[in-house]
Amino acid sequence: MAFKTHLLVVANQTVGSPELLSALEERAGQGPIHVTLLAPGLYAEREEARGRLDQAVAALRQRGIEAEGALGDADPVVAVQETWNPSRFDEIVVSTFSTGASRWMQIDLPHRIAKLTDCTVRHVESRPPVQPVPPTPRPEPPGLLESAVGLLRTGTRPRTESE
Repeated sequence: MAFKTHLLVVANQTVGSPELLSALEERAGQGPIHVTLLAPGLYAEREEARGRLDQAVAALRQRGIEAEGALGDADPVVAVQETWNPSRFDEIVVSTFSTGASRWMQIDLPHRIAKLTDCTVRHVESRPPVQPVPPTPRPEPPGLLESAVGLLRTGTRPRTESE
């Protein structure tokens, strides 16, 4: 029986991102893994986080990866501290949005977790989902009345082709 590596994956909004799922699938290609997805989050957002977590666990299982999910404290450092057990986990993965869009990167979370756990921490960066931009109606060309009002305001009249 092969040795199974146990990963603690810290992610919330990026828990089901294609980048994270791909990184975990790649890691599983190196040998059997068991993934524990830890989603730190505010109590008021737990239902939403639980939904993302359940979808990510299902996506990993569909890829043949053993996975489980857990909700954690709103502070990701506290969530890791409460979950971390060096006899249970071999590696840690922290998934965030890109540096400019990530509050976790602003607080240097991967390095803080590495110091806290004295474990190798891998960082996976995901792109924020693209929000569809609602189409804006094209402005209608000014009618004759609006053109006349514009003339009165500027004190000039438009040139005609004969001029």
